[in-house]
Amino acid sequence: MKIYKSLADLPHFENPVVTIGTFDGVHLGHQKILKRLQDIARTIQGETVLVSFWPHPRMVLFPQSHGIHLLNTFREKTALLEQFGIDHLISIPFTREFAALTSDEFIQGILVQKIKTRKLVIGYDHRFGKDRAGSFEHLKARQEQYRFELEEIPRQDIDDVGISSTKIRKALYKGDIKTANEFLGRPYQLEGNVVRGDKIGRTIDFPTANIQVADPDKLIPADAAYLVRVEVGKEEFAGMLNIGNRPTVSGTSRSIEVHLLDFNREIYGENICVFMLDFLRAQKKFANLAELKDQLEKDRQFARAFFQKGNGHKND
Repeated sequence: MKIYKSLADLPHFENPVVTIGTFDGVHLGHQKILKRLQDIARTIQGETVLVSFWPHPRMVLFPQSHGIHLLNTFREKTALLEQFGIDHLISIPFTREFAALTSDEFIQGILVQKIKTRKLVIGYDHRFGKDRAGSFEHLKARQEQYRFELEEIPRQDIDDVGISSTKIRKALYKGDIKTANEFLGRPYQLEGNVVRGDKIGRTIDFPTANIQVADPDKLIPADAAYLVRVEVGKEEFAGMLNIGNRPTVSGTSRSIEVHLLDFNREIYGENICVFMLDFLRAQKKFANLAELKDQLEKDRQFARAFFQKGNGHKND
């Protein structure tokens, strides 16, 4: 997949089949649109083109109160879009100036003149342009003028899936990993660098890797313990992830720590990826480290049984 961060860099596309949207999460609803794009492109010997925006529009338009965290970093999203068969990603820098474009200016200036769209596919009730004035009806009324074909994913298809990025965010904020993963069609992931911690886990035989997620806009699920699959380089390990402020040791800041099963080497400075599989238990303050160790041993036994049943593989 080729990525363009400036409209000035666009090449000539061959029969471009285009869709528009932020596609945060690239969830099952998004995947329906992406599959339709591919089907059309094969039929007309064209190329798939996704027009997206970065940062998320709400972050620019409502900087003090947007209250939104993203399901994907830019890198995660591009990897997923490539996986789902997109040939070209146009990532338009979203600014207040860009937001001021009318729907006609967006269509004529970008879809028609820059991309030379052959066919546009949009999800039901998709809105665009200044004040979200652009719509399927707006496009349809001017279809001859724009000289591209138009298709809307039917309402019943979107309603049948019943999925949105907002619903996934709400599930993650509650620690409902199963629902989030069902909507995403894959495990939710966190990626970050392993940094040095206070090494308390080592004193009770439960060493952890402290993960520093670089993107401050990445959504971190609810404070709790989770069952996870972890990729370290090209290797894969089962693990237990804890998110929270570690109340038993009077922690004062939120941390993300993972204990890898059957793992005993140093990985400071390495980038690892955690795939969240299921909720394990809520965060709890124990009376002392001995009680915490007892609970962690029970957690580890539960985790071993979970993974021995074949849970947590990449194709789950």
